[in-house]
Order: sequence, then structure tokens, then C-alpha cells
Amino acid sequence: MNRFAAAFMAAILACLPNAAAFAIEGERAVFPAPNGEWAKLVIHGATDLNAIRPLILDFQETMPEVTVEFTDYVTNDLFREAEEACRDGRVHGDLWLSSSVDQLVKLANDGCARPHRSFVTAQAPDWANWREEVYGFTFEPAVIVYDSSRVPTEDVPHTHEELSDLLRRKPDLYRGRIGTYDVQASGIGYLLAVNDARQAPTVYGRLLESFSRAEAVTRCCNNEVLGEIASGRIRIAYNILGSYAYAAYLQNPNLRIVVPRDYALVLSRGVMIPQKSARPDLAARFLDYLLSGRGQRVARDKAFFFSEKGPLPDGVEGPPALMESGIGRPIRIGPALLAAQDKAQRERFIAGWTNLFTRPVH
Repeated sequence: MNRFAAAFMAAILACLPNAAAFAIEGERAVFPAPNGEWAKLVIHGATDLNAIRPLILDFQETMPEVTVEFTDYVTNDLFREAEEACRDGRVHGDLWLSSSVDQLVKLANDGCARPHRSFVTAQAPDWANWREEVYGFTFEPAVIVYDSSRVPTEDVPHTHEELSDLLRRKPDLYRGRIGTYDVQASGIGYLLAVNDARQAPTVYGRLLESFSRAEAVTRCCNNEVLGEIASGRIRIAYNILGSYAYAAYLQNPNLRIVVPRDYALVLSRGVMIPQKSARPDLAARFLDYLLSGRGQRVARDKAFFFSEKGPLPDGVEGPPALMESGIGRPIRIGPALLAAQDKAQRERFIAGWTNLFTRPVH
């Protein structure tokens, strides 16, 4: 690791189904009540519409008189608007969902959450429940995705070190052909990067240096990075959420997915009821549905594809017992995530990360 990368890592450690069932209007999708509208639930989420759709439709089978309105956001935009609404005492949807669970924890810590407890929420794992205000409802490992038509078998990385080593051994072949998040634009990219730095600082420092040498391509979102692979512009993508990766794999037989065998960060997408929810009763019903056995089955089979207790989905390379082996490292929902949202630390981390990416090491 060069001196800049080493100093950067030291600083981090120191801080540390049926389309006819709904109507789409821009970023907003409306799912009319199947049996005539008695009430409306408004959800604001940084969650892909294709993933949330089967959950909403199945929820409406249990409450057919409820219309559901869902607005899709980029994580940072949802956080900014939710923070402003909380500060101003305004209603901004009845339920918030986000993959950047650290942002939800920050909102809850600032008094923006309405606690909810029930028989169902009591079953949530300790690492996916903070103060009965923020719950995790998915199980999504961060994975490596590659194009099997352009990456030979001997080049497929199965660990973080193997990916770093590949970029060192074959810099010309993979220069500009590696993709990952832009941590400045992506809340989830930032969250994963911070946790990589905490989990394996030396390994991640070498990986960042290798990304710099390889002039890695950065994009704001999972789907944008996956789109770069589909177009042939990049060959390998790093730290993509397994749910998005698997959905892309189902559409593109050339894509392959690897869950790293040294360690795999596991995200639980967060859900919370805002303090100013207009329909906290409906929000609570949907939250309970997400955590229920029924909701979890739909999430595993139709929406997010991975589960804490089940095997990896067909076609995914990785350890057979992700959690039991200790390889799966859940990002615990709790006060430790507040450090990631500390303004000074965030600015310092992003500045160091960006500097390393914009000043390639040769």
C-alpha cells in the first residue's frame, strides 16, 4: 500500500408481477386498491420498483381496500428530503425504506422516527432492530459481478485479495474495465465503503490502490454499474448488492455472481415510520408484513432473492453457509452507524477516497 493509501486507511480507522395492477407517474407508482379504496398508504423508498412491486401486491392481498403509492428515490435524495420534512414538522410519506440504513439511523436519532413494536417485530434479529424505530427487512450480501464472456475462468476473483491481485497482474487488460460506486453520490456505496474499511483495513487499502491503478469506473447506483457491464464497457463490478445483481443475472445469462469467500458484508435494507406519518396504522401493518414469514418468503422468492437462513440462490458462487461460517458480516443497525453520518468524518472519508480515485497510482 502506498503512503497516501496507508494514511487514508489510518484516518478512517481513527474515525471510525402484473403490470396492469399499478400506474407509473414518473418516479411515482400507484397501486390501486383491488376492492375499492378505503385508505391510502404512501411509501417513500430508495428501493427499486421491480423489487418492491411483488411485496406491495402481496400486501394488498391481505388488505385489498388499501391503495399504495410508492415513490422511488436515490438514497441521498430521500435522506435530504426526509431530514428537511422532519425539521419542518411536515408529512413526507407514511413509511420510509432505504438501503442506506445509516441514514435512517441518523433520522431516528434526530427524533424523526415513530417507534413500533408488535409480536412480529419481536422476532427481528438483534442486529436488524434499533430502538424499535429502525428495522432491517432484507438480507443482501455485497457481491462481485463479472461478465463471463469477457473474464476468463482463471481471472475470476473469489476474495477481495484475489481481485486486488488480478488488477496488479493484468493492469492493461482491466484498465477502465472495473466498476463500483461513487461514494460521494451513493449513500449505499458510502456505507459499504466505510464498513469495508472497518472490516479489513489493510486488504481494502490495497484494493483501493488497485482500483486507482486500474482507473476504475464509478457510478451512483447499482443499476448504473450493472448497466456498464451489460453494455460491455466494464467486465467486473465490485460491492453490488446481491438483490440487484441476481435480478440482472436472471435477465443476462453472461453475468456471474460471486459472494467473496474471505468476508462478505451483509446489508439489511431499513424501514421506519416517520414521526409525522399521516397513516401510522397502515405503515405499521406494512412494516409487520415485511418482517412476517409471509413477507420474508415473498422477499426471498420474488424480490431480494437472498435470505439469512437459506442457501445461496442457484447460480451464485460462494460459501454454502454464509452466516454459520462467519464469512457473512452483517452491518448492524445501531448507534455505530451514526459515526458514518458524522459530517466531519464523512467529508474526510469521501475526500480521501475521491483523491485516491482521481490521482491514479503508477
